[in-house]
Amino acid sequence: MPFPMIVIGAAVAVGAAGVGAGVKGAMDQSEANKTNERAQNIVDNATSRINRARKQTGHALEKLGETKIEILNHSIKDFIDTFSKLKNVEFEHSRGLNELGKLRLDKKSFEELREMQSMASSIAGGAVGGSVIGAATAFGAYGGAMMFGAASTGTAIASLSGAAATNATLAFFGGGSLAAGGLGVAGGTAVLGGIVAAPALAVLGVVMAAKGSANKDKAYSNLAQAKDFAAEMDVAATMCDGITKRARMFSSVLEKLDGLFTPMVNEMAATIKRKGDDFKYFYPAEKQNIAACCSMAQAIKAILDTPILDEDGKLTDRSARVIERAEQELKELSA
Repeated sequence: MPFPMIVIGAAVAVGAAGVGAGVKGAMDQSEANKTNERAQNIVDNATSRINRARKQTGHALEKLGETKIEILNHSIKDFIDTFSKLKNVEFEHSRGLNELGKLRLDKKSFEELREMQSMASSIAGGAVGGSVIGAATAFGAYGGAMMFGAASTGTAIASLSGAAATNATLAFFGGGSLAAGGLGVAGGTAVLGGIVAAPALAVLGVVMAAKGSANKDKAYSNLAQAKDFAAEMDVAATMCDGITKRARMFSSVLEKLDGLFTPMVNEMAATIKRKGDDFKYFYPAEKQNIAACCSMAQAIKAILDTPILDEDGKLTDRSARVIERAEQELKELSA
């Protein structure tokens, strides 16, 4: 007995509906997959950008720290050793020297400079071994005043080591033991200037989990999360770029100042060799060189002391003012 036409019609309709649903499901799955791929690409690009930026910043801070240590261990050490030999040094009542010595290197500043030099010597000489991983990065970021204060050299080195190993910002830039295991955007939460950079893996995990789903809404939610993540990473990368620029400016200015300072120190040493150690018997030009030498030492110390970052990982206003003043002084000296 043939099937009634109504039954056949119903079967055809159900089949057609099934085919239609299957086609729609396949289209939805395809759209979800493409959307998730877009989200994945956004996350990958954002992660690459922030990782490049943070590595550049880490290198710039490390280079600055190494520059500081190099200057402390050479021209500053020579200055300290040579100037310490002098007696009866008097700038205030020497004609033409009072103005030149306006950037005063007083006894307290001189001792702080000596302490920083001693610390730099210990690090460069390997006296602290592997306990100060990332010490140069920390020194570049925070400078003498913030890192050492009036602490003894041993305490200062311990503080420097601790900052390099535990500070989230330094670890993010690659300085310190926390970074040794690959800490970064993809490895853990990092704090940069108040921005909490959500780990990329958290976003990646969501994207990957949804790839087996036909849920378009979930895929678009992933896309929205990826865009938010990328925006946050872009802000963090821009902050990294600013820190990198400031660190490079500090390195450049220090190297230029040191280029002027070293011949002054050499001339002071030559004067002492020729004339002895009593300042009052020196010629005016010789006294002028020593006064200029002290002023330059104080200018270099101001940069060595100045932190680029505050405790929250933000650029300090003070570092901008110090570098602006130093660049102006360099222009005047070159004029």
